[in-house]
Amino acid sequence: MVLPKNFEAMLKFAETYAQRTDTFFCSDTMVTATVIEGLAKHKSNLGSPLCPCRHYDDKQVESNSIYWNCPCIPMRERKECHCMLFLTSDNDFCSKKQNLEKEDLLSYINK
Repeated sequence: MVLPKNFEAMLKFAETYAQRTDTFFCSDTMVTATVIEGLAKHKSNLGSPLCPCRHYDDKQVESNSIYWNCPCIPMRERKECHCMLFLTSDNDFCSKKQNLEKEDLLSYINK
């Protein structure tokens, strides 16, 4: 279960981080909604926003190691986001959005 406060926290984090790093959200809002939902679930269940787009043998161990906690090391070092949450302007799937509407995201999640 996603706690509403964690969903809102991850949404706010994503917007702030995109603006700070001059990255943009995916043009497919469903991708963005799914990733933010996954980050919020991991924050609720693990205590940290572990990347939801990877397989882990032990999520808690990975969460504690922080390497894949969002923003993960590849994103921080090279602006490489496996989840396609934060995209550089030269990416074919990049929108021009750095802000999101919570209701739009929830409409994809609640389908």
